[in-house]
Amino acid sequence: MAQSFVHAEITSQPECWRRAAVLADSVQEELPRAGELVAAIGCGTSWFVAQSFAALREASGLGVTDAFPASEMPAGRRYDRVLAITRSGTTTEVRQLLASLRGKVPTTVLTATPDAVRDVADEVVDLSFCDERSVVQTRFATSTLALLRTHLGQSLAGAADQAEAVLRERLPNLLEANQFTFLGTGWTVGLAHEAALKFREATGIWAESYPALEYRHGPISIAEPGRVTWLLGAALTDLEADVRRTGATFVRHAIDPMADLVRAQLLAVRLARRRGLDPDAPRHLSRSVVLDR
Repeated sequence: MAQSFVHAEITSQPECWRRAAVLADSVQEELPRAGELVAAIGCGTSWFVAQSFAALREASGLGVTDAFPASEMPAGRRYDRVLAITRSGTTTEVRQLLASLRGKVPTTVLTATPDAVRDVADEVVDLSFCDERSVVQTRFATSTLALLRTHLGQSLAGAADQAEAVLRERLPNLLEANQFTFLGTGWTVGLAHEAALKFREATGIWAESYPALEYRHGPISIAEPGRVTWLLGAALTDLEADVRRTGATFVRHAIDPMADLVRAQLLAVRLARRRGLDPDAPRHLSRSVVLDR
């Protein structure tokens, strides 16, 4: 069976992260400055990246940072800058929001198709080197987060090296699982949402995601043999034991959470193939959501 576009894009991520880290140094002036009140917006995967960035920026003490779907940003709330993330630059909700902010609030757009947004954005950061052919987003999202993590003062060298190691490893023996739940804390909650979305998009298997400490407030009730609970990020006291008591499989890898997301992406593609699905063409989806209204 021919290799899918998304598989090739997943395997290219470590090098893309390194390029994004280098790019970050040259676009500091376009990105949010310390002390600015910032809203980060996007749709789908890009919203989850915005959530991770918002949590990281606030944890770094650089300023209040909110994250919204582009369609749900509160009207009239004052921000010093809006940071928009959009692979295609053509998503209706993102373009409408940017147009409504033009001349009122400075906007910066991170995109793989810069020419598509220059008419509605004040600043554009060109991430075309990590654009994708697959509908399912992988390397654009993670490279955007790599750029933003570098902007916040983090080194991506270790994460890129660990992702390369993941690409050489055998995948977890989880192909028989019938349901996945992804968990995270802080900035990895966004990654958990993204991992679950990759499973829903590529495999058609139901996958959920939650802040990790919320898992025992109800969602753990569906845990049972044949199901998986996967924690991205720091270990939590008693969580593994609680999950194992249900008979479900608990998964956590002590590596950078972005590198662990690569493992989840690979498994989603493998499961899609096993189910006879094309991971490049998930049901009912297109590369960009363009609405008539």
